[in-house]
Amino acid sequence: MKPILIFDFDGVIVDGILEYWTSSRDAFFELVKRENPIYDLPLAAPQSFRDLRPWVKYGWEMVLIAAELTRKSSPLSISATCFADNYQKNCNEALRKWGWSSQQLQITLDNVRKRSIKANKKKWLESHVLFPGIKELINQLPKQNIDFGVLTTKSAQFTAELLTHLNLYPEILYGYEAGSKPSLLHQISKDRPIQGFIEDRRATLERVLKTPEIESITCYLASWGYLKPNDINNLPSNIHLLKPKNLMSPLANWP
Repeated sequence: MKPILIFDFDGVIVDGILEYWTSSRDAFFELVKRENPIYDLPLAAPQSFRDLRPWVKYGWEMVLIAAELTRKSSPLSISATCFADNYQKNCNEALRKWGWSSQQLQITLDNVRKRSIKANKKKWLESHVLFPGIKELINQLPKQNIDFGVLTTKSAQFTAELLTHLNLYPEILYGYEAGSKPSLLHQISKDRPIQGFIEDRRATLERVLKTPEIESITCYLASWGYLKPNDINNLPSNIHLLKPKNLMSPLANWP
């Protein structure tokens, strides 16, 4: 079997920040009733929303962040850093202030997305854009006799549809339904050599390094992804910072 280079999806292959913001904004307006004149949010994603993306673990948190951008007493009204400094506590406090549950926010977000896809699927797909250099990297992998695969916390069906829209066809694709990324990497490693794993969440890479039997996989932290400010500092020896300029070099020349 040929060796395979494994990619995370969000924050590595695609930048979905436009879709995240549009769906989160629409979900917020649905929750508070769009006609309410006291709430105003821009069409373009605010910088503070972008800045908080690395802390987001679940979709409902993005709806809450959109809401907090309208609340003058929120720590987010001071700065994204102020909110991020105690992220979980601030999210819990915001839920209490708005009188919402995380499940309520997630259901609303999911419904907004379903309606968007139904109304204009092409526009929705196009709200996800490839990071520069990624398609070129993937297209030149066969010349190095390397396959490419994708592990994502999104559903496999949703991801496959987006990849097809982008004319990318991985040899392997696993979504959240298949299990954790460390367990999937372990499973893949039994069948073929893993050339490397590219991910934009440092915590995920650190979990891989602590997993028996795959701790020797070469891990790459995507510098162009959704990184927290300190993610690139004091990286473990087997986590290599990958920069856009590295992407067109043969893998043998990567850091």
